Amino acid sequence: MGRILHLPVEYYYYPILASIGVPVNLVAIVVLSRGKCGLSKCITRYLVAMATADLTVLVCEVILNRIAVIYWRNTILYYTPVCRFILFLSATAVDCSVWFTVAFTFDRFVAISKENLRSRYCTGRTAAVVMVTICTFCCLQNAPMPFAYSSLYQNNGLLWGCRIRSDFYFLPAWIAFSWSEPLLTPVIPFCLILFFNGHTARRILMANRVRRRLRVLSHGDPETESRKRSIILLFAISSSFILLWVTTVCHFVYYRCVHGFWMRGLTNPFAKFEKTGVLLQLLNTCTNTLIYTVTQRKFREQLLHALQWPSRYLQSY
Repeated sequence: MGRILHLPVEYYYYPILASIGVPVNLVAIVVLSRGKCGLSKCITRYLVAMATADLTVLVCEVILNRIAVIYWRNTILYYTPVCRFILFLSATAVDCSVWFTVAFTFDRFVAISKENLRSRYCTGRTAAVVMVTICTFCCLQNAPMPFAYSSLYQNNGLLWGCRIRSDFYFLPAWIAFSWSEPLLTPVIPFCLILFFNGHTARRILMANRVRRRLRVLSHGDPETESRKRSIILLFAISSSFILLWVTTVCHFVYYRCVHGFWMRGLTNPFAKFEKTGVLLQLLNTCTNTLIYTVTQRKFREQLLHALQWPSRYLQSY
């Protein structure tokens, strides 16, 4: 028998993640966009935005960035200006995905805990404004990202590859950026989701009327059904986010705040711990559709209807 080549887990993980995550998120976008899942327009817009952001993360971060580095080093994707732009898109997509989750959590917090504000805030129009604001903020936040990288080498007058510039760890402006980037995503969103969910859970436990609505299924009250579905959806999505991002957050808090500033990839003695966090956080791009399928009966019905459409289309001919 020949020798078995042992490759790093990333060589298998990223292609599998992309091959599953891309079609799964595309299906989620199509099914949710039809608006027949029994969810309000406000919730539907947030879920579509989250699925779109997750799909963008898979395309930019997983395929064009990580898979390209492994398998497509000699293509135009490795050209330094293109590489810088992909890194900018990847960071922006990840930030949008995270902050859309925060926005959805806050929307459900308002809907459950702030009755006087619910009718004005929890609307489809507000959701659209919030998402556009988040996208703009994330683009501005990551605007310095392309300038943080220089080329790896020059060939025939062209610059190839991307690496952190040599003064990134010494200039005060870049040090401030290196701290603000992980603080804004994911440390602050992680804390906000915990805070909003904690207050939402406290509100549910203290309000007998809401508690009865969660425990007793009222067939004659569509609003009760919708509220129950949205609460289950909220805690399922938030719990998944917290579990898959907690490794990255712990890594940042411990090694930045306890051990001070370290040079990532050079003097980080626990690089495998950081790598595990990255693998888990990218897995978050595929979990929401599974959550919709498990927790939302009408989503399952619409998903089954969508999967049966090709066979019905062929039968019509």
